[in-house]
Amino acid sequence: MLTHVVCFKYKPEVSEDVRREHRTRLQGLVGLPGVIGLTVGADRVRSARSYDTGLVVLFPDRAALDGYATHPAHVPVAQFGASLCEHIVAVDFE
Repeated sequence: MLTHVVCFKYKPEVSEDVRREHRTRLQGLVGLPGVIGLTVGADRVRSARSYDTGLVVLFPDRAALDGYATHPAHVPVAQFGASLCEHIVAVDFE
């Protein structure tokens, strides 16, 4: 199994409504092919090192992750997130 973790740091001017919209769009990816599980949520600790939103997606293998990354339903969500963020980090591990 492959675990895909993404953390989003929004630009300061991004409103809470838009942040919620982003999380809703991310949650909508749960039904894509190869997705075994998907969790998304807002940071609750708000420490100096915290990011604003976290996404964890479980895939059976690397091929499923690669298919997800280029899926026509994922691409616009990824582009929307990138437009809102000053920084995005990811890690993928087995």
